[in-house]
Amino acid sequence: MKNLTAKIKQLFPSKHIVSAHCDGPCGVYDPASARIAAEAALSMTKKILALDPSDGKHATANTLSRYVAIKEEQAHLAKTELLVLWTDYFKPAHLAQFPDLHDTFWQAAKLCSAVKVEVSLEHAEELMATINKIHSMFWATKGRDVTFYKAS
Repeated sequence: MKNLTAKIKQLFPSKHIVSAHCDGPCGVYDPASARIAAEAALSMTKKILALDPSDGKHATANTLSRYVAIKEEQAHLAKTELLVLWTDYFKPAHLAQFPDLHDTFWQAAKLCSAVKVEVSLEHAEELMATINKIHSMFWATKGRDVTFYKAS
C-alpha cells in the first residue's frame, strides 16, 4: 500500500499544502442533532410520567413499553452525537476558550446515560440545559451567535 501511495504521489504531485481542523468539512458538525434526540427523550419522559397505570388497560402497558423504547433509543442517539462532536470537532485550542469543555461533555454523556436508564424529569431537563451550553460553546468557536431552539 505504501508503494502504491508513493507512486500516486510521484505521478500526481501536489503544489498545495492542505490542512483541516476536523475530520470532515466544517458544517458537518452541529449540536442540533443531539438537541433533537435529547428533546425526544425529554418528551417521552414526560409522557411516561403522565401515564395512568391504574386504568387497568393493556393499551397503557403497550404505550409505556413504546415510550420507554423511544426514550432509551433517543438518549443513546444524543450521547452518540455528543461524543462525536466532542471527539471529532473540538480541538485542544478550544480548551483555552472553554476550560470546562471536557467536564461539560463528560456531564452531558453521564446525563444521557441517566436519561436512558431512569424516568427522571430532572435529569432530562438537566441534559437539555447542558446541551444548550454545548450549543453556545460550539457556535462561539465559529464566531456566531445562534439561537437555541426547542421543538416544544
